[in-house]
Amino acid sequence: MLASRIEELGKQRAILQDQPDISGIAELREAYREVGIDLIKLLKFVDLNATGIRKILKKFDKRFGYRFTDYYVTSRSNHPYSQLQQVFKHVGVGAVVGALSRNLAELQERQGSYLSIYDQPSSALKDPIIDMINSSVDKLTRSTNFLRFLGQHALIVDEESPSTAGEEEIEDQKYHFMSLMLNLVNTFLYMVNTYIIVPTADDYSVSLGAASTVCGVVIGSMAVAQIFSSVYFSAWSNKSYFKPLVFSSIVLFLGNVCYAMAYDMKSLTVLIIGRLLCGMGSARAVNRRYISDCVPARIRMQASAGFVSASALGMACGPALAGLLQWKFKIYMVTFNQSTLPGWVMAVAWLLYLIWLWVSFKEPNRATEVNEAPQNPASGQTVDIGQVENGLAQPLLMDSVDKQNEDEDEEVDESEEAADDSRKPATSIGSAYRLLTPSVKVQLLIYFMLKYAMEILLSESSVITNHYFSWNTSAVAIFLAILGLTVLPVNAVVGTYISNMFEDRQLLMVSQITLLVGIIFSFKVTSTYSVVQYVVSALVTFVSAEVLEGVNLSLLSSVMSSRLSRGTYNGGLLSTEAGTLARVVADCTITAAGYLGVGKLLNVTLLPSLVICVASIACTFLTYNSLF
Repeated sequence: MLASRIEELGKQRAILQDQPDISGIAELREAYREVGIDLIKLLKFVDLNATGIRKILKKFDKRFGYRFTDYYVTSRSNHPYSQLQQVFKHVGVGAVVGALSRNLAELQERQGSYLSIYDQPSSALKDPIIDMINSSVDKLTRSTNFLRFLGQHALIVDEESPSTAGEEEIEDQKYHFMSLMLNLVNTFLYMVNTYIIVPTADDYSVSLGAASTVCGVVIGSMAVAQIFSSVYFSAWSNKSYFKPLVFSSIVLFLGNVCYAMAYDMKSLTVLIIGRLLCGMGSARAVNRRYISDCVPARIRMQASAGFVSASALGMACGPALAGLLQWKFKIYMVTFNQSTLPGWVMAVAWLLYLIWLWVSFKEPNRATEVNEAPQNPASGQTVDIGQVENGLAQPLLMDSVDKQNEDEDEEVDESEEAADDSRKPATSIGSAYRLLTPSVKVQLLIYFMLKYAMEILLSESSVITNHYFSWNTSAVAIFLAILGLTVLPVNAVVGTYISNMFEDRQLLMVSQITLLVGIIFSFKVTSTYSVVQYVVSALVTFVSAEVLEGVNLSLLSSVMSSRLSRGTYNGGLLSTEAGTLARVVADCTITAAGYLGVGKLLNVTLLPSLVICVASIACTFLTYNSLF
């Protein structure tokens, strides 16, 4: 309908090109603007219906105890053949907006050419109707599937958009771009700090008189401390964001200094203490919380995607940086070599970050009360630009009686929710655990499994490659950097294309099976073990785990109780604890298996990965029908 109207107006425009007429041009501009207003009405109508469907499905979920909402919406909005793709992908809307923009700009220019230079502005201004259309489109769907898929990695729950201008104004007051950047840089530096020692941890352990497999303890000690730091940082973020970040930077600076000084002190204890201090400085819970609480809803998904991208980039840069730090020299009895330089470099990085943090971070205003402005419904008059600009306060197909009934229905819903205490966050580990349904427990098991498999692969890579292939530190660093660089391309493909063709639970099952294949292919079953077998199996395992992580966290955010989206004991903390515990167990497994000899290390550490992966696939199969 809109396209045919634009086509008809295009014919009129062609006539005016041959026979210029100022009044005709003005009338044609108004006709194009009316098309734009009708497009905004259509978008508002779609948004109104989507809200109604969401409320109906929410009541269905609540009364029948069956989570149908996410499956229903996802299967219809993300299906490649769905007509809703025209709205969600901006395809049809983009074409209409483009045609309106071009024609309005041309008509404005042509109309101005027939007027005095004193009757027109020096530069053409974009018609406000175009901005209103773009605003309506952004309200309906704020980001592409790729950004949404990346944001789900962070498990930052995107709560409902503010419904009043006052709430939006408070969100804007709390938002500070430089503070967000500081949180993302903190995420990046911490991931670099985590993986920068992986290529050299075995050599460092040997230089201190320990076995090379003690690198598992060295690497894992950071994860051990993170189990505890995540809890107190999550609680601390209820009161402040600046102070936890300052504390984190100081502790990480001291931890890296201890890590670097352990070489000259000839102390494995100091080395492990340094890594424990680094783990105690993990502020990822604060970074997540800041994005969830202080970033406006309209850009929260982009910020969440930035969080994941910063983590992935840090994961790739850590080993790559270690490969570059191959110098050896002394300054005043302090040794700088491939083992100690990662500690010194990160200590300097955290010191510079602390200075930047102290100068630039702005503690957000924690005001929560909003003075709601009264809404004045329209009176059925002809809709003009002013009415459209105010958001069409009066719903399009609803009279005052329907509005009153809707208000009464909303009051009933609110009373029901209040009776259920559905908005109260969990206040303890015990209350959080009681909110875990079987589906949530299975998703946490899958998260544990994939983090365990990834940690085994990454942490023992330097020992395995040196034993079988005689790789040096630079070769290991390049290999790990290449693995890390696959994260964003894989997420782009999955988030943009594959997630539109299959359900999340289907991707969950397939990625687990692929991961299982990668683990099986990694075993050494013959007398020889080739580089091709190791590299291919590592790529299959790592890429499958990355795909699985995104899908897993997407489903976890869907099946998890809304009470776990806020407070200290939230869903992000639970997933962090599960993943960190997996890393600790994996690193301890590497060290324990080292007592059996390096030749048996690979198969012994892969066996638990195989068992846990098979168990998670079985549990997924049992809870498959509840995963929406």
